[in-house]
Amino acid sequence: MKTFVKFCGLKDAESVRAVPAGGAAGFVVDVPGSPRNLTADQAAALLDQVPTEAEAWAVVVDPTVDLVHTLFDEVGVDRIQVYGAIPAGLEFLEVHHLVPSMPIAPPGSDAPEPPVPAAEDYPRVHLDAAGQPVPGGSGARPNWEVCARIVDGHPGRKFVLAGGLTPENVADALATVRPWGVDVSSGIESAPGVKDPARMAAFVEAVLGFESSHA
Repeated sequence: MKTFVKFCGLKDAESVRAVPAGGAAGFVVDVPGSPRNLTADQAAALLDQVPTEAEAWAVVVDPTVDLVHTLFDEVGVDRIQVYGAIPAGLEFLEVHHLVPSMPIAPPGSDAPEPPVPAAEDYPRVHLDAAGQPVPGGSGARPNWEVCARIVDGHPGRKFVLAGGLTPENVADALATVRPWGVDVSSGIESAPGVKDPARMAAFVEAVLGFESSHA
């Protein structure tokens, strides 16, 4: 599969093992308002279930330097996706393995596009719907046309599209935005925080189907 696929908000070993090769398992850490929230210790206990061909990502909000250090050094995640502010005082390699999430306004909004983080600092950038009280899993969709302009304006950047993706619409999202990767959480659930194996498989099949029709 050419497209990077991140399954986010994972809380059980079976769901973690379902992450596709070349993709990522996302663990929401220290976000108490989320039904997908885990402690750092709970996330660490699931890391050995991540397929060897996939990455482990933590998803955090306004993290402290100590939390970043804990997630990299003690939990052992590969990358940390950050909503909100990135703390000062991090080492270059830590910054380099952060994935800032850009808040993109919903369709119909005239809000300005946010600035794209510098490529030399952040090789990967996350695009998600703006204005959500709890990041990740809201099912809200960003304006795909705005996302497409950002992707087109920064060729070669690794943008990961999130927000409202499902097995039913991910092919349209890939055709419209042309991101390097996609990120799904609520779109593969049977209830908030409960992953549905059938929908997880259907999401991967939809991505593969898009790739085969656009080869």
